[in-house]
Amino acid sequence: MEAAVSSHVPVEYAVAVEEYLGQAALGAASRRVYRISLTGWAWPLVGRPVPTGAERRGAAPPVVPLALLDDPATGGRLGAALAERAARTDARTVNREVSALRSAAGWWLDQGWICADPAAGLRHRPPARLAPALDAAQADALLRLPVSLREHALWRLLLDCGPAASAAQVLALNADQLDLVRHRTRGRPYDWPGAGIAWQAATSQALRWLLAGRTGGPVFVTGRRAPTPRSQTPAADRWPVTGQARMSYRRAAELFTALTRPLDPAGRGWTLHQLSAARTPTR
Repeated sequence: MEAAVSSHVPVEYAVAVEEYLGQAALGAASRRVYRISLTGWAWPLVGRPVPTGAERRGAAPPVVPLALLDDPATGGRLGAALAERAARTDARTVNREVSALRSAAGWWLDQGWICADPAAGLRHRPPARLAPALDAAQADALLRLPVSLREHALWRLLLDCGPAASAAQVLALNADQLDLVRHRTRGRPYDWPGAGIAWQAATSQALRWLLAGRTGGPVFVTGRRAPTPRSQTPAADRWPVTGQARMSYRRAAELFTALTRPLDPAGRGWTLHQLSAARTPTR
């Protein structure tokens, strides 16, 4: 069945993004990620560099006419931006951003809003070669770093779980899912994605200090109130008492790499994959 073509053509790229997201079969968290990814393409569409780091999170995107996506020069601008983005971040993030644009552009084409696919020349990046898992000496040095209680508890938990649980699974845990007496998550394996994860007694103690009696909400939360309106942060990913949101994988990965640079002889810092893949039990 052919897609119905809308008689109303959005004038601006940002409006077209919201129209696409409004009909997409995406959960609230995925819709937020897609919105961030698609908004990020606004700068290269007009030949401007994309803000980086904290500047990007608070920057207002430029107003982009949707008709600009049919400009023959648009593909070249997007290709150059993709190459620059790939040099600054991991392949997984870059590929997600390309996929978001490709999906949205396909829907816009079906609506008859654009005539050419601006993502046609963009190619996914191959994943970087994975670094080896942390060894016992590196894990010991990691736990001696002077970091916040949140980071210490998260790192201990990931070391204890090892390959049995990914960093994404651990960050998705809620306080009421933890059994800090038996040092494991509640429920039997396969009851839910995080069921059956176990750790050591010392990690339970670190989690008790971190939670400080809190019995609900995400275990690992941001240091500040969620910067976006509550409507954009699902209730399940927010501790309502303080307004703090669940810590994202991206933020946890950024902090881990930055804080472990002093331990890395190459000065690059380690990755969460190296931490999650470690088979070294903590003390």
